[in-house]
Amino acid sequence: MSVPADIGQRRAAPFLNWKRRRSVLPGFSLTMGITLFYLGLIVLLPLGVMLTRAAGLGLDEFLRAAFNPRAVATYKVTLLSAAEATAFNACAGLLFAWVLARYDFPGRRVMDAIIDLPFAMPTAVAGLALSTAFAHNGWLGQYLDPLGIKIAHAQPGIAIAMAFTSLPFVVRSIQPVLEDMDRDVEEAGRTLGATEGQIFRRILLPTILPAVLAGASLAFARSLGEFGAIIFIAGNRPFDTEISALLIFIRLEEYEFGAATAIATTVLLAAFALMLLTNLVQSWHQRYLRRG
Repeated sequence: MSVPADIGQRRAAPFLNWKRRRSVLPGFSLTMGITLFYLGLIVLLPLGVMLTRAAGLGLDEFLRAAFNPRAVATYKVTLLSAAEATAFNACAGLLFAWVLARYDFPGRRVMDAIIDLPFAMPTAVAGLALSTAFAHNGWLGQYLDPLGIKIAHAQPGIAIAMAFTSLPFVVRSIQPVLEDMDRDVEEAGRTLGATEGQIFRRILLPTILPAVLAGASLAFARSLGEFGAIIFIAGNRPFDTEISALLIFIRLEEYEFGAATAIATTVLLAAFALMLLTNLVQSWHQRYLRRG
């Protein structure tokens, strides 16, 4: 069987074309290398050290440190408060994003800047401000306390602190999607006789749902790791208002590095599982929209 004379050129053509192509980003190799270096130094290296330290513990030691009654109590408080804060932020964040994206009013830019205030404010300052406002003699607490509603030094205060620090994640995830949406589809729905509720359920919600899920998952993960804003308002009572981040800090102060690593690894795995679940839901939603 004869072999074509130009078979070598055909096989080498993809590699030659690859060499001829120029990247749109100048200096891609250099910038990519620097990015990966800092990513590994700042993110991957600390996580790798923590996971290696956790893997060095025996299984019995790991389970005993990560799932003792006090640690389990902190997981329950942290997860419950984070879930409440995320549910509130999913609704409030959608409302804020809708107002900022769809309406023009005096003070809109000020309101838009205030949304990012939890990013700029030190979390300890936020916790101190919330504690001052919701204490039994605070600006708001003095009216809630006679009604039997206790916020400061109670579990609701933890949820409020988490909601305060994680709200911008939801707003900034939804707002660009609403701003880029074409309103002609909504007008077409109104022309065909659809109600506002039907337009929201069948036109708006399928479009913004991935953004809502992304923002909510980021807010939930942020709430799991919140520390500064919570310790001032929670009361920090073991088995009642103690969160996982505080217990990790306490174990470090007690020089129990293995126990701190075990608890931190458990929280980290929970955050990774949530991110994976959210990505799976978003992928399913995108496939559903393409089929529809």
